[in-house]
Amino acid sequence: MPVLEEIFLDQENLPYEYFEDPFPVYQRLREEHPVYWSDNWDCWILTRYDDVYSVLRDFKRFSSVGRISKFLNRLSESKNGKFETIHDHFSTGLINTDPPDHTRQRKLVRKGFSPTLVETMRPHVEKIVGALLDDVQDRGQMDVIADFSYLLPTTVVTSLLRVRLSDRDQFNEWCDAIFLFQSKGIAEIETAQKCEESLRDLRAYFRRLLDTRKRVPQDDLTSRLAAAEEEGEKLTEAEVMSSMGTLLIGGYETTMSLIGSAIVELLQHPDQMELLRNDPSLIESAVEEFLRYDSPAQRLLRVATEDVELDGVLIKKGQMVSAMLGAANHDPSQFPDPSRLDITREDNKHLAFGFGAHVCIGGQLARMESQIAIGTYLERLPNLRLDPDQPVRWRTSAGNRGPKSVPVLF
Repeated sequence: MPVLEEIFLDQENLPYEYFEDPFPVYQRLREEHPVYWSDNWDCWILTRYDDVYSVLRDFKRFSSVGRISKFLNRLSESKNGKFETIHDHFSTGLINTDPPDHTRQRKLVRKGFSPTLVETMRPHVEKIVGALLDDVQDRGQMDVIADFSYLLPTTVVTSLLRVRLSDRDQFNEWCDAIFLFQSKGIAEIETAQKCEESLRDLRAYFRRLLDTRKRVPQDDLTSRLAAAEEEGEKLTEAEVMSSMGTLLIGGYETTMSLIGSAIVELLQHPDQMELLRNDPSLIESAVEEFLRYDSPAQRLLRVATEDVELDGVLIKKGQMVSAMLGAANHDPSQFPDPSRLDITREDNKHLAFGFGAHVCIGGQLARMESQIAIGTYLERLPNLRLDPDQPVRWRTSAGNRGPKSVPVLF
């Protein structure tokens, strides 16, 4: 196990073993340093469930405003000034604002991206899942990530936005660059430049799409967001583009990681896989347990708006706080026997999608896609097993958790 000073270094400097299994490190932090200052990440690391919960629900003292663009502060002013699109993008939209502005935007986004709309997507998601499995059914082998979970979420979101399926790979490329910047916690020139370029290209794409939909509205998410109105309020163009980007980037990363991790955990816990095969009605509670056990987002960042004492430690105004969701979801004070995968777990109040005002707006879609994908996997792929000659490879991101490659046989 790495020493504490090494734990929250930039991701390239962490040992690969950490990404395979970060939970022993989380346990040590919870027990020895539940509120831990990291010079490397320039923030406080919180690992107890109660602390993470209290920070996420207290947007007045722990703000989402400026938390991402703050990464750029470590770059020189001359370099920092080159990233206007990053500053602009991460200063607007749902995930970068607090109530009351956040509340206004969330109501309007909900008008376009409603739970009813998500549920109407179910037959379409089932069709996409079926088509992706049709492509590999006769091969007897596949990579869960490259052949399936990488493709499913962006296919779904491109359907919602009603854009060309041929643009899916370009979306994925943009999403990867933007998400890498968000997940690192420290700005590096190359990473920031790629994020800046990808954001610029993505926003230009969305701007052209919006212009088209304003002239000829369609029954799609883009048109719904542009037209959404509540008590005379509408989203600005920048807010619409930010919302579209949030749904695209967040939906892609979360669902891809969730499905990949779930398949790995089921194959490593054959008793749970057999239980789910024999009783498909457990799929909803199973997905909640996968979210808890291997949370796709391992942390959420907040900025203290005033001096706050937490567990006897003073967090000063302006300091960054990293609320470690993955650690909170393995806290034995909240979850009995947290290292045990139990798809029948009751009272599973995990924090995988955050909590409070900023709880993930796309959570319902990610749940539905994952329920359909995992259930169909078990139904259609008999004798599903990990490939003994090719190990599972995990993504090396300290902010997010998910496999990079999952070779399976069936």
